[in-house]
Amino acid sequence: MKDRKLLNIELGRISADEYVHGRPESGVVLVLDNIRSAHNVGSAFRTADAFGVDKIYLGGICPVPPSPELRKVALGAEEVVPFEHVDDVVALVKRLQADGYTVVAVEQTVHSVKLDEWGKAEGNAHAAAHRPFLSAAACASLRPERYALVFGNEVAGVQQEVVDACDLSLEIPQQGTKHSLNVSVSIGVVLWGIRH
Repeated sequence: MKDRKLLNIELGRISADEYVHGRPESGVVLVLDNIRSAHNVGSAFRTADAFGVDKIYLGGICPVPPSPELRKVALGAEEVVPFEHVDDVVALVKRLQADGYTVVAVEQTVHSVKLDEWGKAEGNAHAAAHRPFLSAAACASLRPERYALVFGNEVAGVQQEVVDACDLSLEIPQQGTKHSLNVSVSIGVVLWGIRH
């Protein structure tokens, strides 16, 4: 055996109670804009748990726990990641901005910043040139202390009025012919990307 897989007991998992009461804030929240699939929402919970996301906002038609379909994919993460259902995602974006979050639509737009340029000088300059209302501090780093990542519906993406309300747009560079990823995959890619 070249490389033995770790047993679950060796992974150093903590209990849900220890996690809920002892984890530090990451400064990251997710906003799910009308995601219709319970499987995708369940995957979002599981990924949010893995990356230490502070909270998930479930907008519009998103399935909400408790849900057997959602739980099947979330594997209990819906019990440890705080969540809130909201009807109006635009109003939520404004509320998060008032609370000090930079709100980022994960969407392909005319002026979106590529994930691999986020935080680099060229990405900052691009955002500053096309989003002049951004604060100097937001343009200087594009990695604010607190930010909300907005992910959209499986078919329509992030609603245009939500994109318009956000501070900037971020896109995942892609090859191939579809230029489209499943929303649960996008969540994982972006959370991994902003961490590195």
